[in-house]
Amino acid sequence: MRATIYVIPGSTSSMAGRLMLEHKGISYRRRDLVAVVSRPILRLVGFDGNTVPAIKLDGERLQGTTTISRALDELVPEPPLFPTNPERRTAVERAEAWGDEVLQPVPRRLAWAALSRDRSGVRSFIEGAHLGIPTGLAARTSAPMIARAKRIYGVTDDVVRADLEALPGMLGRVDELIGQGVIGGAERNAADYQIATCVRLLLVFDDLREAIEGRPAGSLAHDVVPDFPGRVPPAFPADWLIGAS
Repeated sequence: MRATIYVIPGSTSSMAGRLMLEHKGISYRRRDLVAVVSRPILRLVGFDGNTVPAIKLDGERLQGTTTISRALDELVPEPPLFPTNPERRTAVERAEAWGDEVLQPVPRRLAWAALSRDRSGVRSFIEGAHLGIPTGLAARTSAPMIARAKRIYGVTDDVVRADLEALPGMLGRVDELIGQGVIGGAERNAADYQIATCVRLLLVFDDLREAIEGRPAGSLAHDVVPDFPGRVPPAFPADWLIGAS
């Protein structure tokens, strides 16, 4: 069984999709797409939606991490992405959904906000990716794409400040899930990949790394995702960061 996965470099969900394929021992071919421009391309290659990761596997087209996690467990039952115990499975499913719907948008919005303030970090996210254009050119011409992404995801100063204020509570929730054994156990599950990738993106922010590294959430992110592309130089005003630590 071999897959083709369409990803955006630096995307947490793209990384989660790759890690789940690796968890299942499924070899894959990676297709890198440029953010925003990826939407029509996905339609051209036969996907109904515009989100990544998008996977072609065994004649099926799968999009979105929560859809992919369940489909992979049906196609390749071992090793599982969800516990067999009903109560534990419910806990993992709820954690995965929270990671997808609540946590994931935060590092994504923060990344677009920071890169709009300082584009020097753009190249670090796409280094080594195969985008069809030279890396340097992609980085130098990224301003319109960043502006478009901010509009798509509703990134404004007020939203970013609210995200930074909410961040300690969200990281506390991740720590609680680890303490409860829902994530961070000996066997990785779908929620591990969903949540740890989000925290791992936060760790590439110079503004945020120190507040995250020493806590369980930071350790889990490093364990699940040892390598994550990108570095975001300091970008946010100091008064915005007071509530984030």
